[in-house]
Amino acid sequence: VQLQASGGGLVQAGASLRLSCVPSGLTSGLTFSSYVMGWFRRAPGKEREFVAMISRTGDRTYYANFVSGRFTISRDNAENTAYLQMNSLIPEDTAVYYCAAGPVFATTALTYDYWGQGTQVTVSS
Repeated sequence: VQLQASGGGLVQAGASLRLSCVPSGLTSGLTFSSYVMGWFRRAPGKEREFVAMISRTGDRTYYANFVSGRFTISRDNAENTAYLQMNSLIPEDTAVYYCAAGPVFATTALTYDYWGQGTQVTVSS
């Protein structure tokens, strides 16, 4: 399974972006809904950190504290796509954002088996 993240860009503080994550290489035995989807980010000079995750059916979500209600993770299993809607962006949100897929509803990166290549989000002040 490969993941393709997109939707990043350069925006001003206060703006919004919606990131998308689309998998490829799925099989009849392993569908998109088989996976918990997560978003992580890595800011310049910092470690990768958890941002948000959503359960297989979308009935559960969980966010990092720094999200503070600004981001919303969602998924459309019929379209095989996961999203991260980011509102009220601040310069501290500048990072490469990665989507990930795994079997466990967990914030730990090691629990995710598949990763996208990342999409750059840059927020100017």
